[in-house]
Amino acid sequence: MKIQIENRQTKVKTERHKIRGAVSRILKYLDCPEKEISILFTDDDMIKEINKQYLARDKATNVISFSLQEGEYGNINPHVLGDVVISLETAQRDAIKGSLALEQEIDFLLIHGILHLLGYDHESTSEKQAKIMRLKEKEIFNMLNQTDKL
Repeated sequence: MKIQIENRQTKVKTERHKIRGAVSRILKYLDCPEKEISILFTDDDMIKEINKQYLARDKATNVISFSLQEGEYGNINPHVLGDVVISLETAQRDAIKGSLALEQEIDFLLIHGILHLLGYDHESTSEKQAKIMRLKEKEIFNMLNQTDKL
């Protein structure tokens, strides 16, 4: 398993070893222990630019995923899942709003992003498929945090 982590922001402190451990546990739980993934931590300005450039949405968001398993060339390197981009500024605000520790919010965003890489969807799909994704998020979050709360 190869996990690439890059931090391009300075406003929120992260602990790479904890992130790496969480991603590793998520991938193992999802039966993807040999997959490669990259995680990029940004600030709101950078994720807003990425969101605008690639998704035509002119706003900051908490997480964006870029799957390398989809599309015409998705089978070229089946071991590479793709990229997850997380704004730690937004994550910090969302953690406070949701009464979570920042580490838990980051766990949730990693789960959410990785599920998107694996084809789960909640935006351009049926309510049934969106519910399946929400339940899978909760299941994995509980496994990571050993709790029944979300």
